[in-house]
Amino acid sequence: MTEQSNAEATTPQAPDTAPDTAPDTAPDTAPDTAPDTAPDTAPAGAPAGPAAPKDRRALRAALRWTAAVLAFAAAGAGAAYAVAQPERTDVPGLSTRSDGRWDYPALALPTLPPGAPLPFAPDNADGIHHAGLTQLLLPAPLGSAPDPALKLEKDSVVSVDTFLEEYEATAREKMKQGFADNGLRQIVGRAWTTPDGVRTRVYLLRFHASGFADVFTGCSADMNLNGVNRIETDDLWGKARVAQAAPTTDDVTVLEESVPFGDEQIRAGCVQSGDVQAVILQSRKGATPAVPLHQAVILQGQLLG
Repeated sequence: MTEQSNAEATTPQAPDTAPDTAPDTAPDTAPDTAPDTAPDTAPAGAPAGPAAPKDRRALRAALRWTAAVLAFAAAGAGAAYAVAQPERTDVPGLSTRSDGRWDYPALALPTLPPGAPLPFAPDNADGIHHAGLTQLLLPAPLGSAPDPALKLEKDSVVSVDTFLEEYEATAREKMKQGFADNGLRQIVGRAWTTPDGVRTRVYLLRFHASGFADVFTGCSADMNLNGVNRIETDDLWGKARVAQAAPTTDDVTVLEESVPFGDEQIRAGCVQSGDVQAVILQSRKGATPAVPLHQAVILQGQLLG
């Protein structure tokens, strides 16, 4: 509240009606303020009295609100890349209703480098993301624990070989060559486990241009995930997308491992946004719930713009 206090200190107060040259010998019995029951009008020719306390309180309240609005406006004008923060129940995927969704921390997009355009802005039609890739990663939900099984390098960087461990050994060499041919620049990742036993891995792959990301083959019904016999389109995704007001786009793929599966079921969600490809994998012993993956896909898509 420092800004608010400073604003009050520097904002001129309404002048008292009594002149500054009033003698210091005014009687002590004179009231400092007019009683609240004073009549609204004074007799003709009567001298103006001091403002009623309620008027001054209203003035001070107005000044406080003005200072607060100016402070927030200044803060908003200095933000180059931010997300509006409506009520949590108004943000798709952030409701705390007991419908299977997780409680994530408030999402905020990182500040862009000076002069860098937003992805998909008129001067950035190719959707290049100039923010740090790690800053665009979906944060872990509240109450989750980091999953040490994902081997991370400095700044959450994931090596190509580590990422390819998510796929069948027979598919890795071809995918690795595809990365070399198609301009893969960097992979970052984050992994966590929630108390319900769901293990989540989120990967962001940055390519040199959107055209290279478009040819990524690791997000389709034949994506050859490790230990998965058959994976197919998640039929529940269409309804979830409508219910949560998620944007309609052909750049989102949501898949589920078909029945019968082994000890655990895996679900996969992919979002292609300009030069960045997101791959989200969730698995759990027994059946893996669909709602947390739908939520993660929507929120990661929002972060990528």
